[in-house]
Amino acid sequence: MRIPLSILDLAPIARGQTAGSSIAASVALAQRAEEHGYQRVWYAEHHNMPSIASSATSVLIAHVGAHTTSIRLGAGGVMLPNHSPLTIAEQFGTLDAMYPGRIDLGLGRAPGSDQNTMYALRRNPNSADRFPQDVLELQAYLAGETRVPGVDAIPGKGSDVPLYILGSSMFGATLAAALGLPYAFASHFAPQLLEPAVAAYRREFKPSEQLDAPYVIAGVNVVAADTVEAAHQNLAAVRRNLAIGLFGRGQKLTDDQADELLAQGAGHHVGQMLTHTAVGTRAEIGEYLDGFRKLADADELIVAHQAPAPDARLRSVTITAEAMESVSA
Repeated sequence: MRIPLSILDLAPIARGQTAGSSIAASVALAQRAEEHGYQRVWYAEHHNMPSIASSATSVLIAHVGAHTTSIRLGAGGVMLPNHSPLTIAEQFGTLDAMYPGRIDLGLGRAPGSDQNTMYALRRNPNSADRFPQDVLELQAYLAGETRVPGVDAIPGKGSDVPLYILGSSMFGATLAAALGLPYAFASHFAPQLLEPAVAAYRREFKPSEQLDAPYVIAGVNVVAADTVEAAHQNLAAVRRNLAIGLFGRGQKLTDDQADELLAQGAGHHVGQMLTHTAVGTRAEIGEYLDGFRKLADADELIVAHQAPAPDARLRSVTITAEAMESVSA
């Protein structure tokens, strides 16, 4: 049996494309993932980013749910300090009522934005400090055991939507362990603390009603294609897009200008983000992901298929699933 394989979909808006075409591509991606036995597809909350269309996470999940039948769908994650726990309990309780047994709720505490965007969200700069308490309040709403007298999440009460703690630091690892929740590490873009964080989580884990043993999901990038050359061409395009998104200051840049950014220092940062990236054909992808699973001590891999074009991402989904069929968990 292969290790569970999932997808993190950022709903990327390619250069020259629209949010509508991005969302249509996300539907096709989830359908392809369902066909090939992926465990779940998660969508990440980001704001004020011209290249990402997953800001309204729960709305996107609802849309994709209507076009799929069995694959689990969720947030990877909701940035809880941007919201009240009651609002998220109601949103994901509604999703669970629509798609029973298919909804996950991953929670993070990062801003997912800059200072001006935090203001636009009406987010208190200190709200991240309440993250552990807000997780417990949200969990109680979903369990029908409200911590706020007289207030229930409707829908949501008693839904027991499973929670996951997301992180890229020791904080998330120790919190997930203390609460007895699954832990998803964002090693697809912040790989530095992967091994110590997972080790701490496994060492400190305390069983809970949701989970009796540690469960680790590790993020990894994949650029899979039918030829090695095509895979590396796609990787080059991914590197350019990241350079433009991170350092282009909202400008519409050409490939040559993106290459200049990479040469001027952006390349080092992009390279660090892409530390854990499988590139190549079926053989290279299977070998890399098997090694990464062992390095990360992961129970499940969540893959960010990074090819810039929707058709190439769909092909990457298929190749990766086929590659992992021959890799035992």
